[in-house]
Amino acid sequence: MADALFIVLRKVALSLGEEALGKIGTEVVEAAPIMTDFEHSMKQIEGELSILQAFIGQVSGQRVGDKTFDAWLDQVRDVAHEVEDIVDEYGYLTAQAVDTSSFFKRKFNQIKNFVAWQKFNGRISQVEARIQRLAEMRNRYGLSVGKVDKNKELQLANQLYLSDSAYLTDNSEIVGNVDEIGRLTEWLLEERHDRNLMAIFGMGGLGKTTIASSVYKNQKIITSYDCHAWITVSQTYQVEDLLREIINQLIDERARMASGFMAMKRMRLVELIQSYLRDKKYFIVLDDVWDKDAWLFLNYVFVRNNCGSKVLITTRRKDVSSLAADNYVIELKTLEYAKSWELFCKRAFRSSKDSICPENIRSWANKIVAKCQGLPLAIVTIGSILAYRDKEHEWAFFYKQLSWQLANNPELSWISNVLNMSLNDLPCYLRSCFLYCSLYPEDYKIKRKLISKLWIAEGLVEERGDGTTMEEVAECYLTELTQRSLLQVTERNACGRARTFLMHDLVREVTSIVAKNEKFGIACGDGGISQGCHEARRLCIQRGAKTFSTLASSRLRSFILFDTEVPSSWIYDILSRFRLLRVLCLRFANVEEVPGVVIELYNLRYLDLSHTRVKKIPASIRKLVNLQVLDLRFNYVEELPLEITMLTSLRHLHVFVIHDLQQRSLDCFSATKIPGNICNLKNLQALQIVSANKDLVSQLGNLKLLRSLAIAKVKQSYIAELWDSLSKMPNLSRLVISACDVDEVLDFKMLKPLPHLKFFRLAGKLEGGVLPSIFYNFEKLTWLKIDWSGLKKDPISSFSHMLNLVDLRLYGTYGGEQLTFCSGWFPKLNYLQLANMQNLNWIEIEDGTMMRLTQLELFGLGNLKAVPKGIKYIRTLHQMYLTDMPKRFLENLQGSGSHIVQHIHSIHTFESSDSEVDNFCFAEYLANKFGPGATKYSPTYWSSSGT
Repeated sequence: MADALFIVLRKVALSLGEEALGKIGTEVVEAAPIMTDFEHSMKQIEGELSILQAFIGQVSGQRVGDKTFDAWLDQVRDVAHEVEDIVDEYGYLTAQAVDTSSFFKRKFNQIKNFVAWQKFNGRISQVEARIQRLAEMRNRYGLSVGKVDKNKELQLANQLYLSDSAYLTDNSEIVGNVDEIGRLTEWLLEERHDRNLMAIFGMGGLGKTTIASSVYKNQKIITSYDCHAWITVSQTYQVEDLLREIINQLIDERARMASGFMAMKRMRLVELIQSYLRDKKYFIVLDDVWDKDAWLFLNYVFVRNNCGSKVLITTRRKDVSSLAADNYVIELKTLEYAKSWELFCKRAFRSSKDSICPENIRSWANKIVAKCQGLPLAIVTIGSILAYRDKEHEWAFFYKQLSWQLANNPELSWISNVLNMSLNDLPCYLRSCFLYCSLYPEDYKIKRKLISKLWIAEGLVEERGDGTTMEEVAECYLTELTQRSLLQVTERNACGRARTFLMHDLVREVTSIVAKNEKFGIACGDGGISQGCHEARRLCIQRGAKTFSTLASSRLRSFILFDTEVPSSWIYDILSRFRLLRVLCLRFANVEEVPGVVIELYNLRYLDLSHTRVKKIPASIRKLVNLQVLDLRFNYVEELPLEITMLTSLRHLHVFVIHDLQQRSLDCFSATKIPGNICNLKNLQALQIVSANKDLVSQLGNLKLLRSLAIAKVKQSYIAELWDSLSKMPNLSRLVISACDVDEVLDFKMLKPLPHLKFFRLAGKLEGGVLPSIFYNFEKLTWLKIDWSGLKKDPISSFSHMLNLVDLRLYGTYGGEQLTFCSGWFPKLNYLQLANMQNLNWIEIEDGTMMRLTQLELFGLGNLKAVPKGIKYIRTLHQMYLTDMPKRFLENLQGSGSHIVQHIHSIHTFESSDSEVDNFCFAEYLANKFGPGATKYSPTYWSSSGT
């Protein structure tokens, strides 16, 4: 009974987290006056919690391919969802019952919800009965939990078969990876005395085994070693089996039989191998290694005998590959399109002369190859299947049904099996997070900050304590998913931290099938209501939302809308059916006010209304006591209600409007007013952009968890108190300060430095036209922007000690005529912007400065007549943006100064009055703030006037 109950609560544990599970035995029990049976049932579950939690994570992927077990587990998930619904429904009704806004409203809610309260006892009894039946059913059909059975052994055998098939690939069939094979060959033939460990890593299906087998079967390599062995390790290896297989391949049969190795224990097997290898130069391939432990043991088996031996590991995991020296690791990437097409044609059209694709199916073949995104496994498998089809409609049908084919076509099971191995290897805390990623559209760039907030809101991220935030834990999850080759980092920020991630499309397809089958979540496109939508816990509508008019599900916990074309009436109507939502994302939706039903979503943790036309936040938002994230960027909210200060669970509050996308004025960002006392918002980690006042700057000191703050409309009279508040924030790393107007002079003299600051933007005049001394203490800064400061002295030398600076932007900063960049300065600088300094007529760039600069932007430097000669020294520079530059400068650029910039890959020239510039800036801003994929689902034009 206990293990059946564990499976029931597994979903609750993943969805609600341990803290919420604990409330089953506390808060829920407090409802005794209303529902005695509910109390009794929850006390029973509480008593078994300590045992149940020990089993969490043991079920997922355990019985792959066992239809009986899958059918039973599907019913278990239904029960798990019912238990979660009861807990969330209890929280919802409790919140309704304590609404003290008025006597009549309180009485109305009591009457309205009376029937719902009465139904609790019946629902609990039904759940208990279903759990009992599930336990009986498990025994009746001999279903085991936590044991490796024949199906698991079959899965292992299948895994070994896949590896063997890759090993048997003929070298003539290999396309691409010439450089990788060449490097491996060079390493294996190089003369060195010490034993050398090498590694090939990358996602499943890239051809790691194929490449390893190519060099392993190279006769020149093999003859240079005394002995060699190929060992497939796999996920569920047994140490004794590995050792016996090594002996089988290394030692001749007569010696093996004489040793009696089949009856030997582990250590005797080790000694036998060590004795044999002691004076030999050996080459061992360990194929498909899934964890470090395998090598940490085998490291002692393969003796270090100074004979120049080599060991090659293939793995999907970066942490395993890190066991090898950095210079001996090959990270496989997907094939370029040309190589993908060549490989596909070799398989799909091998019967035709020169493997040429027929014209009638070329367009569909191109689409199919593009869908494979350079994954050799998919290219070879799909190409082989289509080799016997020559009709255009057959190819078209296959392409349109590719998702179904992956899930149901046995001929494609090789692809899904290989990709699912990585999914099934995930621990439970990572598995749900990865399934969540599959809800996003194809080729969508998943932003670190966004996905972390969503995971936390869903209760998928654990609290670790010791000052570690859940956002940091979520970042660890993302790191682990990238190290397992399940997500690819596509962009990093100034600090080198991953900013955006991409999921390979076929991985997304296979994972979304699992998410749908497990009722975790579903992503819907143009096809209308997909089967399973009514049972899914999470729903992401990418297109065609209007066809979902009949959709209704009280079980839904996340609703993410990408479709920007549906009317507001549809949105208001559909939301009325999801009263237990935890996540609501209406980014870019066509709404002008906060839907009334949203305020009743007691369980809501995440609310995104950014890029909408919402102008006002109602006072009733106080009801959302569990809200953690409120995103109001790019809408028209100028003042938040007093009641916002009652949302004590808030972790992130973003609210602002950009009036000028090119940020040419001090007030290009709007500042939002927050009335009342913000001292109760002690969980806030990010607050932007808030309008300063005397009370607020002093209250900020109570928000000791703040890590990111943007504050505008700052007066000189606020500075001392503001800085005192900032000094009380030990983790503050991002800070934006903007003066109240262009004439306000800010004095930062005598202020203490903020030692942990990494991101700093300061907009406004500085006292005396000089940089304050605190700038000499910003040694950790990676991003710096100084606007409209009215400096009289060249500020570059004042920034030169900032050795970690990656991004420097000076906008109207300096009134002098010359800037000088000396040799050795800014060793890490990647981006430099110099803008609106009207007197600047000379930029001196010495050889040896800014040696990593890749992008340079010159904007509105009206007195700069010639291209700075020192640009020729910056060989890393590959992009240059020129906006509102004088005619004489542009003539010099194309004429006598052209040799200075001939190494720059692309030079863009704009006039700020062009609409093209606004669109370019808007797309860039969206990409930086919301991830590159955001522009794909956003309107093509955003009016800076707000109309």
